[in-house]
Amino acid sequence: MVQASPRTTLVLGGARSGKSAYAEALVEAHPAPWLYLATAQAWDDEMRERIALHRARRSGDWITRDVPMDLPEAVAAARGPVLVDCLTLWLTNLILADADVEAAGSALIAACAGARGPVVLVGNEVGLGIVPDNALARRFRDAAGRLHQRLAGRAERVVFMVAGLPMIVKPGAQP
Repeated sequence: MVQASPRTTLVLGGARSGKSAYAEALVEAHPAPWLYLATAQAWDDEMRERIALHRARRSGDWITRDVPMDLPEAVAAARGPVLVDCLTLWLTNLILADADVEAAGSALIAACAGARGPVVLVGNEVGLGIVPDNALARRFRDAAGRLHQRLAGRAERVVFMVAGLPMIVKPGAQP
């Protein structure tokens, strides 16, 4: 059974580990409407299909905003429960735009701290595999690891998903 989330929850895991569905359930434990801040950009048919499947899974009580770059501003403007999916796609967008990743991470941390409702952040754990063979991939992996560490340090709860099962890494205060 999924319990209501504390003020800030970070949900990490590998691809297809059940992160998004678990995070959605955490947000849905609060009164609707729920805000889904989507960071993906549909660059090809496969990604368009993934986005469509995610949207189809959610009820009409979800409001979806596409925020490939302006995530901290969207979190700060939210008035209720928020789901951010996902941090690593947002980070990819920042890196490809040659944005200041550290400053953006600080802005996101500040926005989460000042949020008016609970915030659930989803990110892909990319540091468990082999060392990437190119500089851009290593830069991304390192930036993701640093961002996740910073957010985990501030989040009240951290959950690591494995095969659809939540492993509570940092339990936080129970509501």
